[in-house]
Amino acid sequence: MSGGISGGFPGYRRDNSGSGAKQHVADRMKTDKGKRGGAISASNRDNGYRVKVSVGDKTQNDLCPVAKRCGGCQWMGRDYQEQLKEKEKQVRKLLAPYCRLEGILGMEQPLYYRNKVHAVFGEDKKHRPVSGIYEEYTHRIVPVDSCRIENQKADAIIVSIRELLPSFKIRPYNEDTGYGLLRHVLVRTGQVSGQIMVVLVLASPILPSKNNFVKALLKRHPEINTIVVNVNNRSTSMVLGDKEQVIYGKGYIEDTLCGKTFRISPKSFYQVNPAQTEVLYAKAMEYAALTGQETVVDAYCGTGTIGIIASDRAKQVIGVELNADAVRDARSNAKINQARNIQFYQNDAGRFLLEMEAQGARVDVVLMDPPRSGSSEEFLSAVARMAPGKVVYVSCSPETLVRDLKYMVGNGYRVERAVAVDMFPFTGHVETVCLLSKLNVEHHIEVEINLDEMDLTKAESKATYEEIKEYVLEHSGLKVSSLYIAQVKEKCGIIERVNYNLPKSENSRQPKCPLEKEVAIREALGYFQMI
Repeated sequence: MSGGISGGFPGYRRDNSGSGAKQHVADRMKTDKGKRGGAISASNRDNGYRVKVSVGDKTQNDLCPVAKRCGGCQWMGRDYQEQLKEKEKQVRKLLAPYCRLEGILGMEQPLYYRNKVHAVFGEDKKHRPVSGIYEEYTHRIVPVDSCRIENQKADAIIVSIRELLPSFKIRPYNEDTGYGLLRHVLVRTGQVSGQIMVVLVLASPILPSKNNFVKALLKRHPEINTIVVNVNNRSTSMVLGDKEQVIYGKGYIEDTLCGKTFRISPKSFYQVNPAQTEVLYAKAMEYAALTGQETVVDAYCGTGTIGIIASDRAKQVIGVELNADAVRDARSNAKINQARNIQFYQNDAGRFLLEMEAQGARVDVVLMDPPRSGSSEEFLSAVARMAPGKVVYVSCSPETLVRDLKYMVGNGYRVERAVAVDMFPFTGHVETVCLLSKLNVEHHIEVEINLDEMDLTKAESKATYEEIKEYVLEHSGLKVSSLYIAQVKEKCGIIERVNYNLPKSENSRQPKCPLEKEVAIREALGYFQMI
């Protein structure tokens, strides 16, 4: 969600996908075609839960013969408590320069948690239909009937669809030849509502004998609430196409999260582990500590889940998201929940905040849940300029989180609290919630002093104005004036003995340093260790 500042920051990658296009743990998590079941014993721990999964003398790897080929569950053979320890260790190490990690919150029942199940369809050498998951780093299909982290009902529905294909003379799509019809099946389930949506992804819009096919599928699974045909006739790695046709039911399902009702359509972003999502959002709300008087911005808002949950506790909530489909769903969800103090806008989040600043608007709290690639430097810069008192950062990648924290800490914020949440058991992924607070530069100055080399002009002496200009020109192609450098140094709390670059009259009108040049100057100051 960014738009183009010249120069850019090392380590940053521009991301134009909104939350509606997020890929949290890639929809590649199909593993187990073995037997289900397993005894689960759980006991509460200070930092999570201890869960061992076993069936007789068999290990978890024994129960998942395709684990190595699938690659979705990297940790399927590891004790759950060990997984939690490893994830906590990883996040704690990365966040050590900024704050002390509170721990990790794990699941009581870490199996069959995914409410979104995707299967790719193809044929074996004898032209019999197969369904499963692409082998890691390939487009070879690994046959899968059941998976230990996916909703069991969803897996059973996919198997039934595969079994029905021959009788209806429906052939799976062949990527090499371009022949065939059925490409993918997507099943979404409501954890609380129990509602089920089936999405048939076809290479063409015509499903032969669709009414009879629907009847046959409903006969096997009367619990299905809606069936949608999605057309994807392009040579693409994307699962869903642009065209949809509802062939049974309403075309969407609903589920409850944190006491709120949310509508889920085929393309909606909705957390795949609702049980842990409630844990995640509860922590976010705890950190935000809303009193009912705040103006809150929900950036990367997706379908509006966390913003709508926050609306009960805030004076006003503003959601911003680049993905148009997600914004449409968010507005519908707000109406369903009668949330009248929340508005959603389709826009780039960084650009939107800058527009708010230009209009003199005030924001008290920013809630942000960016994609795995993290936030953009444009958005972070806009947040720093807007200067909300609190920023609650929900991250699905510790590495990009640390990168973004470094920027925010360098621009007037302090990391107050952080906690890890295990959203994806049996994988290496972990989510983190961080609370950042704005430092009051008038009352708070952090100084690191070397008593052996105490020098009040050390910050000034690290680089001259000419050296800063040369660095900015070389790395961003921008020419900056001494006045602009002086303005940015002042913002960063670098106090000079006499600032000869400012006009002598306090009433003199000065040109304000443009945002893209401010970003480049801050990068130079960081390079010379002046901030």
